Amino acid sequence: MRRLQPQPTLVDQVYEAILLDISAGKFGHDARLIQEELAESLGVSRQPVQQALLLLRNHGILRDAPGRGLMVAPLEAEFVRNLYEVRAVLDGLASSKAAERGSDAAREEGPAFITRGREAVASRSIAKMIAADMDFHFFLYGLSQNPLIAETSLPHWSYLRRVMGEVLLHGETPGEIWDQHEAILNAVISADANEAERVARLHISHAATTLTERLPTNPQPEPVAASASRRTGKRVELRHKKAAALKV
Repeated sequence: MRRLQPQPTLVDQVYEAILLDISAGKFGHDARLIQEELAESLGVSRQPVQQALLLLRNHGILRDAPGRGLMVAPLEAEFVRNLYEVRAVLDGLASSKAAERGSDAAREEGPAFITRGREAVASRSIAKMIAADMDFHFFLYGLSQNPLIAETSLPHWSYLRRVMGEVLLHGETPGEIWDQHEAILNAVISADANEAERVARLHISHAATTLTERLPTNPQPEPVAASASRRTGKRVELRHKKAAALKV
């Protein structure tokens, strides 16, 4: 029996529309987002907008604004650097395993992703470029035949899309990005796992360096997930210290 794909809810659609505008630079740093204005522009009620905005705040895309509403949160260099370090490992692993397990599929299906990516660049649409970029990387995740790679990376992709928008708007040229993607694909097609991992990690590291050099180094509010992770780490460390003290 064919598996049914869940349809996006209205909240999902509003979330995507707002995130797309933020990633494409339509809302600048510290831009204030007002529920009533967004609801009117999207042609929906305030409730799905409110829920979508709360999700975006929880994912670190927005933060509370003084007085009223929410505002676009600035990107923080240290968090972006940490996030891309993790992404480099995951994408390197995905590319390596794709070369080992999916070189034939890469040869047959991969060139179409490169073509769509270059067409997106030609269109000058940030939204299309981000979508094509995501499609390419999730294609590699699928070729790896390790579903945990996509599952592990998925929670970070909302924030990554925001970062990718910054890279496309202010970093390296989009054409260079697809030159790098094509190099990854060629290594996968050649079934060269080591080379595929090397160029994939280099691609991610280069994007991180290009962006973080342009970001402020002063600490900014971090995404809720990252903040919660840090607090959990501190609690674990405190428990270890207490246990050690009891032993003494």
